Amino acid sequence: MKLPYANWLVKIVAVVALAATFSLAVAAPDSKVQEFWMTHDEASTIKVSHQAWQEILDKYLDAEHPSGINRFDYAAVKKSDRRLLKDYLDALQAIDLHSLSRAEQLAYWINFYNALTVHVVLQEYPVDSIRSIRFITSLFGPWDKNLVKVKNQNLSLNDIEHEILRPIWQDPRIHFAVNCASIGCPNLIDKAFSAANSDELMEAAASDFINHRRGIEINGERATLSSIFDWYSEDFGDNESEVMDYIHRYRHASDEIHTITSFEYQYDWALNRP
Repeated sequence: MKLPYANWLVKIVAVVALAATFSLAVAAPDSKVQEFWMTHDEASTIKVSHQAWQEILDKYLDAEHPSGINRFDYAAVKKSDRRLLKDYLDALQAIDLHSLSRAEQLAYWINFYNALTVHVVLQEYPVDSIRSIRFITSLFGPWDKNLVKVKNQNLSLNDIEHEILRPIWQDPRIHFAVNCASIGCPNLIDKAFSAANSDELMEAAASDFINHRRGIEINGERATLSSIFDWYSEDFGDNESEVMDYIHRYRHASDEIHTITSFEYQYDWALNRP
């Protein structure tokens, strides 16, 4: 027998979920550093192995899709490779992060974020969008749920991005390095990050995204920009003019920027599958 308030409860949950979806669609989490994660050792020579993540990328990521959007074949991932990915994430959690140099930490966190995102999607696959993966503590996608523990600290995907990567490095190219498993997101890069290649990969990722139509598409005086430049505008400049200046730095046909008189934002949340 249904409880008399059951239908009302369902309606309330639906309204809360809708409200969360709306609010997070127009406002991204603030960037705020947690001092605990500032500790590092520049004298350290420790190198973190990301070979397992590279093997996963080599097997399942199509980095030559004609759309220019890299696709991850979630449906094809074998049970043994799911275990490989899980073991990799477990190994990252066991590392004494504070004993690494800052460059090693950057590669560690970017790879961690991307691998963890793939792991979360695989656990719930098939899904049409990562936003449909919801928990009680995370009604708008999986980003607010504590998924891992590093140095005995519980962490969510949002913690990694907005309390570690963004505030510590203060490099807007971070947005082109981390991937949220969506068509509208900058590409999941086909190389694991390392202390040696992070700068090169982030620079290439920024150029790739800004010169692809999902980054910015210009039609005469009107432009359609990725919502990333709206959600995280503070990372790219103090005002719209400075954000456009940032885009201009990477845009190949840079003269087009000067024709823009108005623009809008959009983002495609469809899963980045084949």
